Amino acid sequence: MTELIRKTAAELAAQIHSGEVTAVEVAQAHLDRIAEVDGAVHAFLHVDTEGALAAARAVDEDVAAGRPVASPLAGVPLALKDVLTTRGVPTTVGSRMLEGWLPPYDATVTRRLREAGVVILGKTNMDEFAMGSSTENSAYGPTRNPWDLDRVPGGSGGGSSAALAAFEAPLAIGTDTGGSIRQPGAVTGTVGVKPTYGSVSRYGLVAFSSSLDQAGPCARTVLDAALLHEVIAGHDPLDSTSIDAPVPPVLAAAREGASGDLSGVRVGVVAQFGGEGYQPGVLRSFQNAVEQLRSLGAEVVEVSCPSFDYALPAYYLIAPSEASSNLARFDAMRYGIRVGDDGTHSAEEVMSLTREKGFGPEVKRRIMLGTYALSSGYYDAYYGSAQKVRTLIARDFDAAFATVDVLISPTTPTTAFKIGDRVGDPMAMYKADLCTIPSNLAGNAAMSVPCGQSDEDGLPVGLQIMAPALQDHRMYRVAAAYEVARDAALGGAPILSVPELSGAAR
Repeated sequence: MTELIRKTAAELAAQIHSGEVTAVEVAQAHLDRIAEVDGAVHAFLHVDTEGALAAARAVDEDVAAGRPVASPLAGVPLALKDVLTTRGVPTTVGSRMLEGWLPPYDATVTRRLREAGVVILGKTNMDEFAMGSSTENSAYGPTRNPWDLDRVPGGSGGGSSAALAAFEAPLAIGTDTGGSIRQPGAVTGTVGVKPTYGSVSRYGLVAFSSSLDQAGPCARTVLDAALLHEVIAGHDPLDSTSIDAPVPPVLAAAREGASGDLSGVRVGVVAQFGGEGYQPGVLRSFQNAVEQLRSLGAEVVEVSCPSFDYALPAYYLIAPSEASSNLARFDAMRYGIRVGDDGTHSAEEVMSLTREKGFGPEVKRRIMLGTYALSSGYYDAYYGSAQKVRTLIARDFDAAFATVDVLISPTTPTTAFKIGDRVGDPMAMYKADLCTIPSNLAGNAAMSVPCGQSDEDGLPVGLQIMAPALQDHRMYRVAAAYEVARDAALGGAPILSVPELSGAAR
């Protein structure tokens, strides 16, 4: 196993740009790692070997000619969640509905990655249409957690998080509608960031819930996440929800935080996130993280956000309602699969047969929930009431951020659960996102950073750090400072080591 896959994105970029190694060598090392272990992990749905090596060669040509590289991450490999369109490369969204679809255009995030010289290795597995918390809802089979192949890597972006944890890529892109970047990050020991809603373009992101979906960076270190954040963020006129404002200085904040000084920073512990239903080992790891923040000079106080108790039911009315609307476009007429088109069925029958075959059980469940919530006579009672709760949650955040700089909590109540354990219990599955959903409803920034391992099962635990909208840099400063303190407490050893994986999945 080459040493190249052990390096951070920042380290790889420095070596590539100095000519110490070539981007092709780095890309090939990660392609070799994918070939070695992805039979067990199943992080990728499609590996674009030819495209990755071509992109790497272009960076090497710039370096050899003495031309400036396109960005600080030029030449660094990345795994892209299969919910973002890639021109000429399969984009399935984890669904049979789009099996074999080759988009004619790039999503804005994809285009910005290409323009930055980032080497896209391929597309990662995910819960179908981003609906799930375990990546078990993929039409193409589950992804497995590199820490324990019998456990889930989180969802919906489990493919991206597993690719990082298996050292198949140093960077990844995920999307977060109710925690789909942060929860996978927590259970795989990686860093996952949900930027402020509207600060990263949604153009070309296949929609689940348009008022909640947000693409963001995934990495193994806070600095790497900040470098990727600055590549993909920024106003996009192609996205009507895009914020026309400067990108928060996340990279500068990460570097400042690495000094390890949080003097003058007020940190609020959310009172509602803990207690019954939370794994004791998760809470102990979280409390250790709280004490480390205090040791760095932060003032830590408890903050009550009472409306957060209603975030989960509100989310599961708003998100399915928007899904019901968004997924109506999959009508078997314009793109995707088509079933029953043999001249003996009407257009309505073709549409019904296609949706029956193309959508999986969880997608159908959420479409039905959303359609019901939007139906005549129920709209005000369900969807309308959920939107009122959403306003109350935003007000709780505003009140909290009037007194503290960031809020913190466990990212998810438990460590990674076993594959199959919650498939038959949707409510148990949905509770994986208890702590992450409020930030999606309010639109503010949030991230998960590893905070050790549970003393019960040795599996990773995540620390969630939340910041006000367009103040993403606040959480990067705190996360970077915490990361330094955490690693120092471990004697300088990284929290994530390269797992030995080979063969087929168990």
